[in-house]
Amino acid sequence: MIDTMLQWLEDSSGAVVIRQSLWLYPILEVVHITGIVLLVGPSFMFDLRLLGFSKHLPVSELAQHLLPWSRRSLLLIIPSGLLLFITNAVTLAYDPVFVVKMLCLVFAGINVWAFHLFTFRSVSQWNTNTVLPKAAKIAAGISIIVWLVIITCGRLLAY
Repeated sequence: MIDTMLQWLEDSSGAVVIRQSLWLYPILEVVHITGIVLLVGPSFMFDLRLLGFSKHLPVSELAQHLLPWSRRSLLLIIPSGLLLFITNAVTLAYDPVFVVKMLCLVFAGINVWAFHLFTFRSVSQWNTNTVLPKAAKIAAGISIIVWLVIITCGRLLAY
């Protein structure tokens, strides 16, 4: 069932057009990478603040400034990633590197969700403190490590 669906995706007219186009696949890659930059760059800057850098910046103001860029980036990453995936769906779905990348994406999402649900709710208590809660530091460390793994997997998939 899954193999049939993956093959259907790979044989779809959209996937064929992307594969046969001289420019479409590279353009999708550029869009995808641009989205990744807009997601990971602001996230890293925020994570670095949580780890104790730029202590003069209030955490909530930094979040208001940086994190909307990360959310907006999903408008580039998700569609371009799906379109890139369908061009080679059968192979990618069973590639261990791709599986690790997808699992890390899920883990990154859970980490962000848990941070905002539990730790960030009390930001008013530690917004301008030089010493932040251990949970904030742990979430930031996890975020940086997981995004580095995701980026590494993405680059490995390209070769």
